[in-house]
Amino acid sequence: MSSSSSLTAGKQHGKGEGHRKRLRERFLQAGLEGFHDYEIIELLLTLGTPRRDCKQMAKEVIKECKGLRGALDASVEELQQIKGIGPTNSFGIKLFQAVAERMAKEQIPEKLDLNSSQAIVEYLQKAIGREQKEHFVAFYLDSQGCMIDSKTIAVGILNAALVHPREVFEPAVSFHAAGIIIAHNHPSGSAEPSSEDREITKQLVETGRILGIEIRDHIIIAKTEYFSFQQQLLL
Repeated sequence: MSSSSSLTAGKQHGKGEGHRKRLRERFLQAGLEGFHDYEIIELLLTLGTPRRDCKQMAKEVIKECKGLRGALDASVEELQQIKGIGPTNSFGIKLFQAVAERMAKEQIPEKLDLNSSQAIVEYLQKAIGREQKEHFVAFYLDSQGCMIDSKTIAVGILNAALVHPREVFEPAVSFHAAGIIIAHNHPSGSAEPSSEDREITKQLVETGRILGIEIRDHIIIAKTEYFSFQQQLLL
């Protein structure tokens, strides 16, 4: 490399380093207040590529993913389809996703507003929406609709044998629960209920009627969508 090329590269590096430093200082002083969506992604990209200008790449990520939410929800494969993005510089985005998922799983379920379908959906999408195996969970409610407890009933390919009414209702009886909200995820990405999902729901609803414990909803979660049996008037 010639001396003039080295000088140019050095100037560009110095300019980029100054820009990254200013972004970090803004964040440390005021959080994300006033940040553009692409600047948030830029900060995350610099975690994996601390010596490279990530501004234009960040703008491309926001454009291709149709916003900040899409960018933060994108898989590694989806991110790597964007020019300039590879396994290394996508590290920050994936780290953010992993931390968010861990926090969701450790979140105290009692904080959930079980009268808000949207609150439940948002919690479940973070907690189990990205799992590669199906997770079947149950939320147990008192007569006022408040949370008593929650349980993971089964993990794996769900079927009527795996999700047996006994596994769902034994905790309900011990908690003296008045109602249950059940939910599971679809790793395929589609929240459309299968025939098995419909059969399991029917079986649990019928068992609940016998025991006097209402199945108030069955929510199927995918990464970007959900299906509510209650909202679709299927309960």
